[in-house]
Amino acid sequence: MTELFYIPKQEFERLKELNLTPENYTNIFATCCRINTLYMIAKAGSGHIGSSFSSLDIVSWLFLQELNLPDDIYYSSKGHDVPGLYAVLIAIGLLEFDLIHKLRRLDGLPGHPDISTPYIVTNTGSLGMGISKAKGMVKAQRLKGKNSQIYVLTGDGELQEGQFWESLQSAANQNLHEITAIVDYNKIQSDTWVAKVSDLGDLERKFTAFGWYVSRCNGNDIYAFSQVMAELKTITNQPKIVIADTIKGKGVSFMEKMEENQRLYKFHSGAPDEEIYTKAVRELIATVNNLLAQVGAEKLTLEKVIYTKPQPPARVEKLIPVYSEALLKEARNHSQLVALDADLALDCGLIPFEEQFPERFVECGIAEQDMVSMAGGMALKGLLPVVHSFACFLSSRPNEQIYNNATERTKIIYVGSLAGLLPAGPGHSHQCVRDISALGGVPGLIMLEPSCAAEVALALDYCVNGTSQSSYLRLVSIPCQIPYELPRDYKLILGQGVTLVEGEDTILFSYGPVMLPQAYQAAKILGEKYNISLKVVNLPWLNYVDLNWLGAVTQGFTWVFTLDNHYISGGQGEKIASGLAQLGGKVKVKQFGVGDIPKCGQNDEVLQVHRLDAASLVEDIAKVMVG
Repeated sequence: MTELFYIPKQEFERLKELNLTPENYTNIFATCCRINTLYMIAKAGSGHIGSSFSSLDIVSWLFLQELNLPDDIYYSSKGHDVPGLYAVLIAIGLLEFDLIHKLRRLDGLPGHPDISTPYIVTNTGSLGMGISKAKGMVKAQRLKGKNSQIYVLTGDGELQEGQFWESLQSAANQNLHEITAIVDYNKIQSDTWVAKVSDLGDLERKFTAFGWYVSRCNGNDIYAFSQVMAELKTITNQPKIVIADTIKGKGVSFMEKMEENQRLYKFHSGAPDEEIYTKAVRELIATVNNLLAQVGAEKLTLEKVIYTKPQPPARVEKLIPVYSEALLKEARNHSQLVALDADLALDCGLIPFEEQFPERFVECGIAEQDMVSMAGGMALKGLLPVVHSFACFLSSRPNEQIYNNATERTKIIYVGSLAGLLPAGPGHSHQCVRDISALGGVPGLIMLEPSCAAEVALALDYCVNGTSQSSYLRLVSIPCQIPYELPRDYKLILGQGVTLVEGEDTILFSYGPVMLPQAYQAAKILGEKYNISLKVVNLPWLNYVDLNWLGAVTQGFTWVFTLDNHYISGGQGEKIASGLAQLGGKVKVKQFGVGDIPKCGQNDEVLQVHRLDAASLVEDIAKVMVG
């Protein structure tokens, strides 16, 4: 059990009554919001501390001193810092205070910005879109005769995305002076130092060359930032950009530190453990109380919550570490194999590869289109590129580049991690449930998803050694309980699957370590409760089905069910239904999958609300089978 602390509503009301300068008030307020941000992330079990803390002085000043609501507009283009933004909105009464307890919960506060939340004006989390959105808003407000100032916060790693630079020139050409962009220049991106990933160079000269008015200050010095904001009010003939030098993890001494030779920053994402939380919150409380003492005010009064961290399920399998080992094995056997990464080396399991094969590891930064085309060039010159990112970004942003590579008939392996509906906490920008449809039509691209740790090595071996075609390996990143075992003699055969549960009444096809366990449990409950014998088949191939095998395995069944960790539209289920139609039988097909934009929340509650958990599957299959 952990004691978590937050600053209640009445304390923020008390702060407003103190006779403070704007700078003193904002400084105390921002530190209080760090306490509440830390509480929210600790209670949610995940979130982004570092970038929330680096930007909180900026966000606090804007909302307390600059914005003329509702006319003026603020949003974060990077989105990782949204817990800090929520803390500010809650503290000033623009969000219900009770939402402080509901970060990353169903019907609570999404893990990345979503317009379903009041005062969140655009969805973000996919990087590089912020300035483009601002340009559209300026055009719309001008047509309506409204004068709105638009403030956009970007991350420094985000500046590696091509769309950011693409958006700058026309903003200057069209004199969109209403836009003020602020770069939260904390020097550290997802994994490590920005300069080590892809150095941004002389930003002041670059922004000036694009026609923007540029100013620079210490973004964690509220007085310095306030002076820059005052200066920018005099600029009315061009868009403005502030390079705000900040410190990632600002406010907690040990979160602010990262050595020059350190590979990974520890506090980019995730929740602190009990020891880290306790040390951090004590330091923040001491800072606020010291600031209050300096202005003659009483110490903070805090609320305490006893929090018990959910215990992870027993006997889980983690696919990413298994993939790491499998990739190393293939690299030892194939000197032409190279690994490319988009600033997600830790999450994609590439740290061991980087350590053992540094000359064959290419860090491309947050620039997926560039990375995929670079892989295309490597493949044309005889290398075997293995390209890594989160599935939500790898399947969509460089989709055209993947198709271009396919037209060259070279071989490239694409590995999309964090695939599918879960984890649901980050929200829909990171819940990849459209990659099968996005890539399914790429000619010559074989797509597959392992169902368990044992199938990961088999899948990568197939991609490297079993085919001359390009492939897309879809990996679930969360730990999963796997109640089944693959047959000892199991081999991957293109378009064919394997039976995990025998059944005589009906059959269900699925794939992967999230949905197959739900199907496995559903089969057990259906037998016990309804005397329905459900056959469960693992079909790891996402866009290929062997029709002869499909006809044989469905022989004698009237109903066929499919279960996708993906939108129903464009998922594996449609491929199976199409195959059954081509076979010309009279079998009926019912498809299960994601039917709407994914919900954000805890994994179990999100599976349930989308009716993809075992209990919901039992109900829906029983309705079909017994009425």
